Amino acid sequence: MKSLVVVFFSMLFVSSLQAETFNWGELKKERIDLKLPLLTIQGEKGLLACGYVNASTCDKTNEACAIVTGVNSHDEMLAKPIVALSKEAAKLGVSLGMTGKQALAILR
Repeated sequence: MKSLVVVFFSMLFVSSLQAETFNWGELKKERIDLKLPLLTIQGEKGLLACGYVNASTCDKTNEACAIVTGVNSHDEMLAKPIVALSKEAAKLGVSLGMTGKQALAILR
């Protein structure tokens, strides 16, 4: 049990450290509070979003969009892997499995 507590607090520290060192710059963060939050981070070239957003819909509008799931905050979106993306995001160099932080470096 003690080791689980240590792991948990280590994860919290790493997560908060990652968020502190990330340069949000001109990125626009949006949050809509539903049963689970609807989260987006918009850059000049595209959007990083939670699972509420559908990459297929973004294909229809030719928007660059990458999706992460299982997140409750913008900071958590940085570490999660991309699980879906639009064709435009792929053209820019975003790929499945890269982190939200890596995708945002492209979508800025």
